[in-house]
Amino acid sequence: MKTALVKALAVHVGLLLIFVVGANFEFWQSDRQPQMATPEVEIVQATAVDQAQVDAQAQRIREQREAAQRAEEQRVAEIERRAQEAERRRQQEEAQAQRAREQAQRERAEAEAEAQRLREQAEAEERRAEEAAERRAQEEAAAEERRRAEEAERQRQEEERQRREAEEQQRAERERQLQEELAEERARRESARQQRVLSEVERYQALIRETIQRNLLVDSSMRGQSCVLVISLARSGFVTNVQIDEGDRAVCEAGRAAALRAGTLPVSEDAEVYQEMSEIRLRIEPEFN
Repeated sequence: MKTALVKALAVHVGLLLIFVVGANFEFWQSDRQPQMATPEVEIVQATAVDQAQVDAQAQRIREQREAAQRAEEQRVAEIERRAQEAERRRQQEEAQAQRAREQAQRERAEAEAEAQRLREQAEAEERRAEEAAERRAQEEAAAEERRRAEEAERQRQEEERQRREAEEQQRAERERQLQEELAEERARRESARQQRVLSEVERYQALIRETIQRNLLVDSSMRGQSCVLVISLARSGFVTNVQIDEGDRAVCEAGRAAALRAGTLPVSEDAEVYQEMSEIRLRIEPEFN
């Protein structure tokens, strides 16, 4: 395209030079020859017309050249744009390939680490199984040894028992009656003590229930409901703990709060009675007037 433009420009420039030279020659001839009015006007008009054509042609040539130059610049710009786009895509593809390689490396590393972990885990499990088997064998051996020792001890004790039995048979008969009398006396005393203790425990449980009932906040939803509390008491009667055993939730919470609100509950000064009531199970039933 550039060669065609140059050739066209050269042709037009040649034509322009021809017209210019012709015009100068005619002007030079006019200085040496007589001038006639009519021919001079025609020559001037022809020269003016030809010059306008040359200028118009030159203008077209310039416009064609500028258009060609703009087209060439656009083509070059488009080539550069495509080259930049291709470079950008190449860089993107290279980055993606690099990321894929790095991802593959990470996956290989993770797979190798997981395989190593599984191997170590399998080895550890195998060691634990061997150690467990060894411990079981040792425990079985120790158990067998204990069994034999216990059997020998039982035999020895049986022989000792038979020997003592023969020696004590006579003495046992003599002591039997005395022991029976002592046992009967102890039973009577124990029965009396138990009866006294139980009576005291029941009395103090009634006092404790009454104290809790006084501190119990009730509402109509508790009617006909009950709760079993387990109350722990210090020696002074101070409530150290209240646990809910079973029953209606609202009654249980109200009972627990009442016991804690009371702070100190009635307890017996008798150590035996306190021993029986240091932790008591108490059923709470709201009372409605």
